[in-house]
This record gives sequence, C-alpha cells and structure tokens, in this order.
Amino acid sequence: MPGLTRRDFFTGLALGIPAALLPPGIAGQGTRPQRDASLALPAFPPPAHTLDLSPARWIWYPSERCLPNTFVQFRRVLTIDAPIRKVTGWIAADSRYLLQVNGERVQWGPAPSDPRWMEVDPVDLTPHLHAGENVLGTTVLFFGHGDGTWPVGKPGFICRLAIEYADGSTALVATDATWQCRIARSWTPGHYKRWYVRSLQEEYDARLATPGWEKSGFTPDDSWTAAMPLPDSSAAAPPIASAYREYAYDLRASREACGLRPRSIPLLRETLVPAARLAESLFVTWHRPPEEYFECLTPGAFSVDRRPAATAAEGGPWTVPLEPGRGAVLTFSMSEEAVGWPYFTIDAPAGTVIELMVQEHHEPGGAALLNTHYHSWTRFICTEGVNRFETFDYEAVQWLQLHIRHTGGTATVSQVGIRRRNFAWSHEPKAVTDDPVINTLLRASVNTVCNSIQDLAVDGMGRERQQYSGDGSHQLHAVYLAFGETAPPARFLTTYCRGITEEGYFLDCWPAYDRLARLWERQLQSSYWGPLVDHGIGFVFDCWHHYLYTGDRATIEEVFPRLLKFYTYLRSLRRDDGLLPVEGLGVPSVYIDHLAYARQGHKKCVFNLYAVAMLEHALAPLCRVFGEEAWERDARRVAGELLGRTREEFWDDGEGIYVVNRPWRDREKERRYCDRSLALGILYNLCPEGRTDAALAMLAEAPPAMGFSYPANACWRLWALAKGGQPEVILHDFRTRWSAMESVGRNNTLQEFWKERPDAGSVMSHSCPVPLYLLYMGIAGIQPLAPGFERCLIRPQPADLTMLSVTAPTVRGDIVVATSGGRGERHLTVTMPSGCTGELAVNSKEILPLAPWPSPEESGLRRYLLPAGTTADVTLRYT
Repeated sequence: MPGLTRRDFFTGLALGIPAALLPPGIAGQGTRPQRDASLALPAFPPPAHTLDLSPARWIWYPSERCLPNTFVQFRRVLTIDAPIRKVTGWIAADSRYLLQVNGERVQWGPAPSDPRWMEVDPVDLTPHLHAGENVLGTTVLFFGHGDGTWPVGKPGFICRLAIEYADGSTALVATDATWQCRIARSWTPGHYKRWYVRSLQEEYDARLATPGWEKSGFTPDDSWTAAMPLPDSSAAAPPIASAYREYAYDLRASREACGLRPRSIPLLRETLVPAARLAESLFVTWHRPPEEYFECLTPGAFSVDRRPAATAAEGGPWTVPLEPGRGAVLTFSMSEEAVGWPYFTIDAPAGTVIELMVQEHHEPGGAALLNTHYHSWTRFICTEGVNRFETFDYEAVQWLQLHIRHTGGTATVSQVGIRRRNFAWSHEPKAVTDDPVINTLLRASVNTVCNSIQDLAVDGMGRERQQYSGDGSHQLHAVYLAFGETAPPARFLTTYCRGITEEGYFLDCWPAYDRLARLWERQLQSSYWGPLVDHGIGFVFDCWHHYLYTGDRATIEEVFPRLLKFYTYLRSLRRDDGLLPVEGLGVPSVYIDHLAYARQGHKKCVFNLYAVAMLEHALAPLCRVFGEEAWERDARRVAGELLGRTREEFWDDGEGIYVVNRPWRDREKERRYCDRSLALGILYNLCPEGRTDAALAMLAEAPPAMGFSYPANACWRLWALAKGGQPEVILHDFRTRWSAMESVGRNNTLQEFWKERPDAGSVMSHSCPVPLYLLYMGIAGIQPLAPGFERCLIRPQPADLTMLSVTAPTVRGDIVVATSGGRGERHLTVTMPSGCTGELAVNSKEILPLAPWPSPEESGLRRYLLPAGTTADVTLRYT
C-alpha cells in the first residue's frame, strides 16, 4: 500500500480508515459495496453547537506515557475578593473526572460519547464558593484500557470558568500550566482491567492519600508539579486529536474529524440511599492468599464458616473481629436495584483490607463471596481510625458485600449504602390500573428505565452498560410516552450514529470498546459476534420514531446521511437468490434474537421482513422528509423485491403463514415459526392479501414450534396482538410470564432472560420495560401518526381492567386516557392537548355518542375525531 505507513494503517483500523485503503478481506467482503451512480450520498454535516474553550488548554501530568487506570489530581486556588453574581463554565476529561470545591463533591462526568466528539459538561460553582480562598480539586481517571462506554482516547483535562462579579466586572479562570497536579498514588497506575468491557478494577489505599489537598490551607509538597499542556492540542477538539503519544494504541485522530460539543442532556441527580438491611454475615478462612483469589478465582481458595460475623443492634453499626487468615463477610441488601456509587464507613486498624463486592441477584445462604458478577469488586485499604470509602465508578447494586480482613483487632462498619444516580426526569410516569399485579410490573418497569436511561440509553448497567439499537432501543418508547423526555433519545441517535464504518454498517453498540475489538476478533475468526447488521435496521426505525414523537428535524438531519450510507451497504449484501443473507457476511453478523431460533439460517425470513418494513415504513418516509425522492423510490423498489422473494421462499399459502424453515423443512423433519416474523407480517401488512388470521392465532397461542423471543424483543409479539385486537392475551402475559420474573419481586426491575439464577452473571435490570410502553401503546393505545404528535391514534383496549388511567406527556402537552367499568358499559375519558388531533379507534360493535370519522372501517374498527384541546367524556356500550 504505497504512501500508507504501518502506523497510519493500524491507526486507521481503530478510527475507521477508508476501506479502499485496506487489503482484501479486512473490510469484511473484500470489496466496497457497489452504489448506483444516480444516487449520490450526501455529505455528513458537521455537528451543530460545537464549542471552543479557548483560552483554556488541555492539561495532564508532565509525561510522555500514561499507564491505563491512572488517576491524576488537579488543584487550583481561586480567591474571591469581591461579591459574585455567578461562576459558570465548562469542564471535561478523558476519561472521567470528579470535581470537588473546598472538599465538597460537586459533579462527576463527563457523559460517555464518541472520543472524536466529546461532550463537555456545564458547571455552576456559584453556590459552592465563598469570599476568600477557595480550592478547585479535580480527580481525573484515564481508562487507557477500552471500557463499555469508552472505546479509546488520550488523557486530558480541561476547564474554563467565567466569574461575574456583582458590580458587573468579569474574570476568567482556565486550565493551563499554572494549575498544579500530582499522580494520585492511592490508586496504582497501570492496574489491570476488571473484565473485557470494564476498564477500572479499582484498588484504593487510604494510607497513600493526601488528606485535605482539595481544601484551602493545604501546602503542596514536592509530589505536586505544574500541569503540562498537551502538545499540539486544541481547545475546540478532544485530547484524541492532540500529539500526546498514546503508547497502547499509537493513534491520533484528525482534528478535522473531531470537535467538542456541549452536554446534550441535564447533569444527573445524585441521592444518598442507605442499605435496607444486613442480610447475612459469616466468616471465610483463607487457604490461598486472598489477592490471588481475586486475581485468578483460584478453586478451593477458602472455606466458609456461616456463624454470624457481625454483632450490632438493629441497623448498625456492626462490629467484626479481625483474625489472621480469616475474613469477616457482611452482606447488605438495598430496597431495590439501583445504579450509583457504593459507600461505607469503617473504623479499623491501619492496613485493614476491604473488598467491596456488588451483585444484582443473590440468595442468602448461597455464594459466600459475591465475586460472581463480572469481577465486580473494589479493594480499599484503611488508614488508622475512621475511613469513609466510596467507589470512583458507579455500579448496578441490589446486594452490597464487604469482605474485611486484617491480622488482628476489631472493625466497626456503619453508614452503608449507595449514592444513587438518576436522570433528571421532568415528568414522573402516571400509569395505573385496578390490577395490583400489573401495577407491580409498572413500578418495576419504571425503576428499570431509571437504571437504564442515564447519560446513555444502555442495555443493562450490571454488565457492559453499552447502548444498542434493535432490542436495546425499544425502551425509548417508554421514555417518550411515560416520562415525556426527548433529550435522551436524541442523544442516543447522535452518539450512536457516529459509530458507522467506511463499509457502511454501524458498530451496533456505540460508543463502545466492544465493537472496535470485534473487528479484529472477527478477522481472526475468534468471535461469534460481529457488529450486528439488524441493529442498524433497528436504528433507522429509531430515527423515524424520534421524528414521529418529537418533530425534531435537526437531530435527524445530522443522522440521515449515515442512514443512506447504511442502506447502500445493506442493499449490496443481496445474494443471487435476491435475499439478504444471515450467514457469511464477513465481519458483521445478524443477531435478531438469542432464544427464538434453532439455527442461524432460520433468521433469514425475519431478517428480510425486518429490512422490508424498515425500508417502507422508516427510511422511505425519512427520504421524503429530506426531499430525497430518488432515494425514496429506490428504497421502496428494493423493499418490494425483497418482499416478493421472501414470500416465495417462506410464505406457506396453505397455512397462510410465514414458515422460517420452509426451504429446509423436509430435511429438518419439522416446521418452525418465529414470533418476530409473524408480528412483522401483521404490523407492516407484509402478508399476501392481508392474511393475518393464522399468524395472530399462533402469536396468541404461542405453541412450541414458534420461536419465542427473549424479553427485550417480546414487544414485537405484543404489538402485533394489540393491533390484532387481542388485549386479553397481552394482559394474561403480564400476569403470568412477566410477573413470574424473580427480579420483579426481588429487585423491582425486569431481568434480561425469562429465567435467571442467583449468584451468577445474570442481568436483573435490563432494557426491557415492555409492560410500561405496551400499556401506553397497546392497552391505552396511544401512538403518534404525524411528526411531533400533530396527530395521534387513541385505541383503548382495557379488556378485563375495570380501571385504567395513563398520562402521556407529549411534546404537544398531556394526553390523558382513562377508562372505568367493564365491557358492555365502559366509561371513557380522553383529553387531547392543543395542537394534537386525535383519532379515537374503537371496536365497531361499540356504540359511541360521537360522529364517526369520515373514513372506511378497518379490521372491525370505527374511528372518531378528537379535536385538539378537547376532552371526550363518553360511555361505550357493546352491542
């Protein structure tokens, strides 16, 4: 490859080098997708609202190499010598920072983002400053290793503050060489990773800390030095574009492809939540060094003595004896699963070691040590006396365990809990029924959303906490409809869309180290998973749904050219049979679901139907929004061709249903179906001649021959049942299948799989709040029909619920749907906000004292007009 250096080549692999420069096979197919010359791809627009923090400089500890998991502390004395009106500004770091002012915690950040387009946090120090000397103290962690939401980068810290005095004068404080810094030796630089997609395995030694460094009156010793501005860095670009040598990956991003953006969501709220109870205490006797066990999980490293290790009055504090070769174990339970920073206080001899472990699912009397969940432990080492410890990074916590060890004496534990982090919701969900089982599911769904939707919209905080499209983005319907928020979905779109490769497929969870690693893992044939093409299809749906819910054209404008690029890639995959393949795609792969398919080839039917639905009902409408008529025509043409070939291969005319193994059923000696293909046929009118009765019956019955999706994808079946007028099946599913989840009663959450086991890697708070958004979309029947909720459908189907009340805080205002009574004589109240016209759809056998909508009946429904800003208060009588 003339003109391409070895360093440039490997740098490009990390950051998306043009595929034309790669040797055959590296790009996945060996050749670039062929594109229709008449369809020119629009250029990717630069992001709006970029920042230049000049005269601030990116700074770091003076160095030419920075080890992974290095902590650096930055200090700046700020003297306030006149009354102030406000002190505000911006702050960011690669990878994470904790800002303190005069020793008081102020905020933690930044929100994870593409390393080329870092989001910078706003900061308001007005309530934290006083007259005289103040100290700004910031602890910055550089991951160095890839993390679940931090794929790659370079170390750096930047801050710019504007001081506005009461007399109108101003001053500026900005990071530069006058700031002092030191390597925080209480955390060992270069510490190993926790696991594949978690960087920080935290080990903190309080004996090596410097008390008071973040407060006034402190005199720095010679461990402190002047900060180093990063070489060739820009206050308008992140550190990855600087010339600082990143030794682990040897990369540098082009400044033209980088920038800083203001944080696009509010800062998260932090609340101290104490543990509910001490659930269990015991002793472990060590036969191998404890450090070796936590490093290697050495079999037989300890034996268990289940006699109580802690003595205390109810609620603590708890005292434990410390003996050589033995550890005291205290296991605490939270009232519900939450995300935050675990903390505790301990009075103990110097050198006492505590391993803090967290778990989502534990059974008292089961595993003695909770080191069973992706190595979720943090080590603290005490200084003499009272120590107050808190993890630097946040965790998903239902169970919190302390393993305490020393050669002698006693330790007293108190004040155990977590500093919970939550999105600053502007609306609390209002959804209630007369059924306590369903209400319990709704509460679990709400708590699940609170755990999953924070600064990213992730699949599950307890594992890799990455954001996915496809199954992971269905939860955004709950964000729009129950919480009335639009900023988290918009941030999901803008952060996710930047993980597109030159080939045109999306790194299906982004920002995430995971999918960068999958590129080379797939090349070495050492991983089953590649970037998931079907998640790219889901992402096009995400963009269309966002536009429907919000009318936010600006966000989609940034994303739209990438959707066309993905479409050209998807179109290029078609094989000689005219269909999209699900095997042999090269680097990418097709996922669809964990559970619903006996063989990978069985996904071919649903994958093609999914693509057809996306092209017709998401991409083509978006092309029309942006005036791309040629692209719209092409998308509809390809959709028609794919649908025709899919019907030829998989539609059984005798059964009137899609059979996912129809081409191979004679060889396989059975007929297989899947809930997703059946649902897509109903939802997007993909069945020949509208024949949906057989599919609807099979979805309701769910026989063994029908592959049944895991919870996050179970929504497809339920959406189709709602469209087909089967609310009784949905509610039965809630009362039996969903309420049977252990997580509902134990964690107040919804778990990843239908069955989970305690003390394992189970994810007990996952992105599957299906009961919440199905109650809105399928039972109350609220769905947008025109962008920005200018027009919407209201199709209430309360079935046997004698009371239902939901409020959807849309961008137009609150839509309220309430029903009472039973079938035969049910009272219905619907309130429409101004600017939103409703179409009320009810069973054609129900009589309403309203004038019908002038449109033909459809599938046994009759529609009525609900003018904007009005309330319909009617009784439905069933004939």
